[in-house]
Amino acid sequence: MRTPPAVRIGMVNYINTAPIHEIWKSRPHDDSWRMVEAHPAALNQMLAGGEIDLGFVSSHEYGIRPEKYEILEDLSISAHGPVGSVFLFSMIKPEMLSGLRVLLSVQSKTSVCLVKIALEKFLKVSPVYIEGEVRQARKLGADAVLAIGDDALRLNIEGSYQYCLDLGELWRRYTGLPFVFAVCGVRSEFARNHPELVNAVHRELIVCRDLGLGALDNICRLAAPRIPMDVDVCHRYLSAIEFNLGPFKQQALQRFYTYLFEFDEARKECLPLKIRKVEE
Repeated sequence: MRTPPAVRIGMVNYINTAPIHEIWKSRPHDDSWRMVEAHPAALNQMLAGGEIDLGFVSSHEYGIRPEKYEILEDLSISAHGPVGSVFLFSMIKPEMLSGLRVLLSVQSKTSVCLVKIALEKFLKVSPVYIEGEVRQARKLGADAVLAIGDDALRLNIEGSYQYCLDLGELWRRYTGLPFVFAVCGVRSEFARNHPELVNAVHRELIVCRDLGLGALDNICRLAAPRIPMDVDVCHRYLSAIEFNLGPFKQQALQRFYTYLFEFDEARKECLPLKIRKVEE
């Protein structure tokens, strides 16, 4: 009997993926299906380097290496308005940050690009960017800090910054569009060699998403202690996260890439989007 091919699946290790991930962990899967958890920047490197075969990666990753990937249909990490976990925290009014230090989280290139679009294109300011860990912000003399994921949730609960700018909400205010923070990408070579396997995993991720969104109360009871945060607050947060990738989200993704072209942070070949459809 021939051994089935293995597949390594990347999953963001923030609680924003809990509606998919918690259900995935509760369901039986073939031993050859291996879930790999990491923050978005690490998953980007893994997919680019062939250490995983498919998974959730920053939208930016597809934009800079479109020849390597396809985007799995109807899967994303996105929000239409406030996302609740991608913030610019600032001691200074954001419109006054020109010439001041803004610390950028190294965990997600998409959010780094988004904060640059927000500050330079929307708010018309030109800060000085430095990179580092969120907890180093004060030590490095930063007046503002980009925080994402669980770090952002914790800082928001602490309330130690005077200004808190939700970048999903700012994007919607200026574009009228949702924002797609992550897509589910598959290496094109792997998809060509194992189309049935990719389709099976693709279907299972959609099933897990749908089941998770239908069991959000239970998901929040599992996820909230990781921050820690109140279960009701967790429920409000996860209710604002969306996991689909319909035409409106694809339009939003295209708009993001057109901004990235101006920053030389995406290749023109990323458009039109290469969407890999799921087969029933």
